[in-house]
Amino acid sequence: MDLDQLRCFLAVADELHFGRAAQRLGILPATLGRTVRLLEEGLGAALFTRTTRSVALTPDGAALRDGARALLAAAEDLERTFRQRRRPSPRPLRLGTIDTASAGLVPSLLQDLRRREPDFAVQVVEDKTVRLLPRLLSGRLDLAFVRPPDTIDRSIEVMPLFHERACLAVPAGHPLAARRRLAIKALVDCPLIVPDRRSRPHSHDLTAKLFSHAGLRPRIVQVADEKQTIVNLVAAGIGLAIVPRWAARLAGGDIRFVPLSTGPADRLGILPLAAAWLRGTRDPVRDEILALLRSRLSHYAADA
Repeated sequence: MDLDQLRCFLAVADELHFGRAAQRLGILPATLGRTVRLLEEGLGAALFTRTTRSVALTPDGAALRDGARALLAAAEDLERTFRQRRRPSPRPLRLGTIDTASAGLVPSLLQDLRRREPDFAVQVVEDKTVRLLPRLLSGRLDLAFVRPPDTIDRSIEVMPLFHERACLAVPAGHPLAARRRLAIKALVDCPLIVPDRRSRPHSHDLTAKLFSHAGLRPRIVQVADEKQTIVNLVAAGIGLAIVPRWAARLAGGDIRFVPLSTGPADRLGILPLAAAWLRGTRDPVRDEILALLRSRLSHYAADA
């Protein structure tokens, strides 16, 4: 039994799903399953009952869970104590982030980081994915939260995080503003505002994919580049906009954000969020943030 095996076990125990647990850890499901089987063989006990539809802890698995969590926490505390003794005063970590992640993920992440590492300094740079990735390659950023493109430079390491949910930005006085949830078919013939595809392909394609999935065509009346501009145009009555849920944190009181009934965002391939960094580099602050992301990923995803 080793610490990596316990980390894999706890991820499955938390998620009760090998696929989600593997995504959280940034490894293949087959690798995760093999690691858990080796742990079970080493302990001589079955830790999970598995069917084609569900995963559940056995009594032995439940007994191991709390002890494993305490053991890992003690190991992390010990490792952190020794790193702090040897680490010189670091330069700020340069963190790039797209706008909705800066409104939703980054505040919660940095708050958790401050609790664990009060002395860590992080410099936040907000921009589009198409500008953040070149900064990673040039060494001007240490870590970035981006919409992963279909093809990416092999020098960049990518860790998928989760998919943000979609909602409709609508003026407060609009008839749809009072709805608790909307289907895409309710937006037929509604004037829509979308981002420019050249600079925001994921956000632009969000509207097209949702309408295509419903067998419909959107009525696009305006293109704008920045999320804040789109929110302002919605407030001015120019049109409605399908946006990531965290865009609600960019708006004032004249707009309502109504959840959309679209099914799971990951199944439609919309609004993926990933962490990216330069492959083959070492940075203790970045690695601490990545470890924190892995351990709290289900918590952050629930808010997206």
